[in-house]
Amino acid sequence: MSVGFGRLWAAQTVSSLGDGVSHAALPLLALSLTRDPMALAVVTAAGTLPWVLFGVLGGALVDRWDRRRAMWVTDVARAVLLAVPAVAAALDVLSIALLAAVAFLLGLGGLFFDTAASAYLPDLLGRDTVLLERANSRLRGAQTAASGFVGPPVGSALLVVGRAVPLLADAVSFVVSAVLVRSLPAVPRPVPLGGESLLRQARAGASYVFGDRLLLGLALRPAVGNVAFLAVETVLALFAHDRLGVGAFGFGLLLTAEAAGGLLGAGVASFLGRRLGTGAALSCTAVVEGLAVLGLAGAPDAYVAGLALAVCGAGMGATMVLGPSLRQAVVPGHLMGRVASTSRMLAMCAAPFGAFLGGWLATAYGVRAPLCAAGGLLLVMTAVTASMTSNRRVEVALRVARAGEPDGRGVGDRVQGGAG
Repeated sequence: MSVGFGRLWAAQTVSSLGDGVSHAALPLLALSLTRDPMALAVVTAAGTLPWVLFGVLGGALVDRWDRRRAMWVTDVARAVLLAVPAVAAALDVLSIALLAAVAFLLGLGGLFFDTAASAYLPDLLGRDTVLLERANSRLRGAQTAASGFVGPPVGSALLVVGRAVPLLADAVSFVVSAVLVRSLPAVPRPVPLGGESLLRQARAGASYVFGDRLLLGLALRPAVGNVAFLAVETVLALFAHDRLGVGAFGFGLLLTAEAAGGLLGAGVASFLGRRLGTGAALSCTAVVEGLAVLGLAGAPDAYVAGLALAVCGAGMGATMVLGPSLRQAVVPGHLMGRVASTSRMLAMCAAPFGAFLGGWLATAYGVRAPLCAAGGLLLVMTAVTASMTSNRRVEVALRVARAGEPDGRGVGDRVQGGAG
């Protein structure tokens, strides 16, 4: 692994730590201003809106820009942005509207940074599938540890010191990340696409995903998965309280178990890909997720529920390493930003449907119903997408990518007679 990757890894780890701090602090700051659930929901939803509204266009812009510059400039902009609510908190003029605006702009910055980082990594590592799996495993593990384990308690503790402190801490993390990213090695800029409008380029990126069975299968997994997992997340606290008899501390332990499983899954993803083949490994992890959610639905106590969540987290962690690594290895560089952002946008757009589905099922049929439905949905999704991401289709796509055949057709559609 290159020295450049070490700097990128450090930058994203520091930034994830800051994200964990602000993810804990922003809802608590909002709660200090109002007890209105709808107002709190506005702050939470504002951070996801940029992906829904500008996901594909953002990818098209990243495909026009120098990816390294896009990352460090975005980090600097987010650091400056966080100074606004920090000053407002210090002056006691903070408001829900301001927090929602900040959450939205932070989400927009995240769109550009994450898309640029996803597009930059394969150029840095030469599109080597093994290196990409190792790199994404380390990035995913560090992100989970920093934003899931360390950041939230640190953010809560800093909030006790002062309302502006966690926001300033997150700003500092963005500055450190920007300095590290600025020192990364330069890679060739995307080939300019002369004369095409931004909208046409965005549409070309989306068409590339929808016209390719392999890439569409890779995009459908997180999209359908988000429907299922948001249905679970919507009622998980209620399920833990009413069915498992655990309080706030116990609920936190359940989430920690899921995060621990995610770390394990990210760590073994590359091994699974080598032993089973990437396509088979993705189907295996999807089945594991579905069965784990069904196990959670039938859990008789908190211990079994914690184990089920850990297993589910492991499946998710492995999936989130294998899927992006494969996409980075087979997508042409000039389309990487648009393909990555289109896939992410599909996943983000699916999330609200999952939340609504979970709430409706719990109201109509009881709190276990969303969990059963989510587990079943994950298994159905596995059956539907298994042929789309089969080992044979993956192998052909990798051969095409290595041969460098940019003929405009989908890399996963060159299997004669369909996928095996």
